[in-house]
Amino acid sequence: MAIQLSAAVRQNLTALQGTADLLSKTQNRLSTGLKVNSALDNPGSFFTAQSLNSRASDLSSLLDDQGQAVQTLKAADEGIQAITKLAEAAKAKANQALQSSSTADRRKFAGEYNELLNQIETLAKDSGYSGKNLLAGTGNDVSVVFNEDGTSKLDISAVDYTDTSAALGLSDLTVGTSGTLSIAESDLEGGDEAGDTLTVTVGGSSVGSIDYGAGTTSEEVITALNAIDGITASTDGTTISITSENGDIVIDDTDTTADLATQTGSGFVAGSFDSDTSINATLDSLTSALGTLRSQASTFGTNLTVVENRQDFTKSMINTLSEGAGKLTLADTNEEGANLLALQTRQTLASTSLSFASQADQNVLRLL
Repeated sequence: MAIQLSAAVRQNLTALQGTADLLSKTQNRLSTGLKVNSALDNPGSFFTAQSLNSRASDLSSLLDDQGQAVQTLKAADEGIQAITKLAEAAKAKANQALQSSSTADRRKFAGEYNELLNQIETLAKDSGYSGKNLLAGTGNDVSVVFNEDGTSKLDISAVDYTDTSAALGLSDLTVGTSGTLSIAESDLEGGDEAGDTLTVTVGGSSVGSIDYGAGTTSEEVITALNAIDGITASTDGTTISITSENGDIVIDDTDTTADLATQTGSGFVAGSFDSDTSINATLDSLTSALGTLRSQASTFGTNLTVVENRQDFTKSMINTLSEGAGKLTLADTNEEGANLLALQTRQTLASTSLSFASQADQNVLRLL
């Protein structure tokens, strides 16, 4: 049998149910912080906010790649700065060689110059970051994507400084070696005679003559040889050892009566720093290389500025998208709190009103 409610009771019950529904929605908004929790709440706002949040998420993933590109560029820039200092040190070595008149010193500087070039190549190989090295050439180009569909990006080309001769035009120098000659003291002293001389030729050019008269001793010849620029002679008591910095040495006896066979040295290799002309050519190459390094540093610096600016822009755009989505879906907690208080008051009043309506029906029992 159905229960019949009076109109007043039913009306108050309906109002109480409506208040309970509104109270539930308000409590849900306060607990989640959202006024739009699903498409049922507001389809337009819900799907628009979802689209904005999806784009913000896509940009957030790109932001990580942009940050890694910034670090890769910084590593390359630091590498170029260090390489530039090494190239400047190499230039200083070439200038030292130019100011020196000693072939031995010039060859020492050439060896140090080669070591600096080796350090440049090694440093370039060590300038990578997370698997990418913009100073190591092929296979190390970096592409930085700025938007979610990949239509906005920056392609950064790597250079190869792991071989200084290719990219910088700086090749290893020939250090150079002196020519050597050994003469037995017995042969030298056995060929001297009155009026005789020894002619000394280096690299095909005559550099001096030595009195080779009767009774000339090995010590006297050694002293005379040491007086000639670029020639060093010494003896171990049996054999005279001679070195010549400027070319292979040839010593010949002008008299053929008691002839000393022509003595010809060997082993001379001209060094790259042996002449001023070759040193100046090296200095020109270094000046050009330094220009190349500074230009490349400027290019990487520009790339770094672009990526950092786009990184900042992406961060701002993510905040803008998230804020826009929030405006569509976030609840105003102050407003919802006030609504909750009002609904609770309404619910109390509705309950009271329902009680009054029920009491009116109960008055019928008093007539029985």
